[in-house]
Amino acid sequence: MYVQGFVLPVLPGKKDAYIAMAKQAGEMFQRYGALEIVEAFEDDVKDGAHTDFRKAVKAEEGEHIVFSWVVWPDKETCVEAEKQMQANEEMEPSDDMPFAGKRLIYGGFTPIYTLGR
Repeated sequence: MYVQGFVLPVLPGKKDAYIAMAKQAGEMFQRYGALEIVEAFEDDVKDGAHTDFRKAVKAEEGEHIVFSWVVWPDKETCVEAEKQMQANEEMEPSDDMPFAGKRLIYGGFTPIYTLGR
């Protein structure tokens, strides 16, 4: 398995627009081989003394944090999907994005331990 993780600030009043965009993107990721997609909207995100999710994405007043991940069968599938999605017009950012894309944090991770599902 291979996991991509994301943390991003959703703009004020854009939760519904973000959910709609996430559903559309999720369906596309699934077509390219993603096994699981989770989009989680902040519920209990505390401000830390030194760092926290808000500081990490430089969240501004009224913005909300989304923490999400995509599980792929392996890194190769993820890399190939990324190439194909970059060529897909559906991935072109709209003029009215519901999140601050320049402050999005993301990365790919190789699991070292799993428990559960």
